[in-house]
Amino acid sequence: MRHPIVAGNWKMHGSRVENARLVEELLAGCPATPAAACVVCPPFVYLQELARLLRDSAFSLGGQDVCADAQGAFTGEVSAAMLKDVGCEYVIVGHSERRLLYRESDQLIARKFAAAHARGLIPILCVGEQLADREAGRTREVVARQLEVVLELCGASALGQGVVAYEPVWAIGTGRNATPEQAQEVQAFIRARIAARDARIAAATRILYGGSVKAGNAAELFAMPDVDGGLIGGASLKADEFLAILATARPG
Repeated sequence: MRHPIVAGNWKMHGSRVENARLVEELLAGCPATPAAACVVCPPFVYLQELARLLRDSAFSLGGQDVCADAQGAFTGEVSAAMLKDVGCEYVIVGHSERRLLYRESDQLIARKFAAAHARGLIPILCVGEQLADREAGRTREVVARQLEVVLELCGASALGQGVVAYEPVWAIGTGRNATPEQAQEVQAFIRARIAARDARIAAATRILYGGSVKAGNAAELFAMPDVDGGLIGGASLKADEFLAILATARPG
């Protein structure tokens, strides 16, 4: 049985005061044994402070990105070892904003996945198509390409120890989300691609949906058989909304 995950990507938002208030509300409203693993991914500069605030709670900490190299002259980068050192258990790799705004290639993202995995972090690998790709019928082609580069470099076993997040780019921050059926179709396709290499690992791999997930649509999305939780953007910055999403999670 796959244990679901609800992960909040705070992106470039927050302050020490705002974060403390948000965490206080999350901890007050979260059940002692939530139905899903709970992860929050704040900006790098707040990781150590959040690690202190979330200590001994149901919440895990994640980074929003990681360097593909272990150490060296990479000004501005943060290594997997550094993330681990400040208390991270998870890290997002290949988010659509990194792919689009910073031109990160599939190959670089695969190296980041490998770097995180080597240090014992759980990588959350983001894959997904742009609107033009969906309208041209290239969704599967794009998602398969993004996934296969990681499978080739790291192998199915490493992917099975991570998490995949399907995030259609056209649904991120737009208020327009994929229908539950659209999400299920692509996420079943992702599982099938992994199963082509190892069916056991595919069955155990957790696949999240990300793209304008809210309390109002989470239950429908999470009810799909291949949707094992969500990667939540803006809604994760509101404690009541994030907790309501968390409450809809169910074991796979």
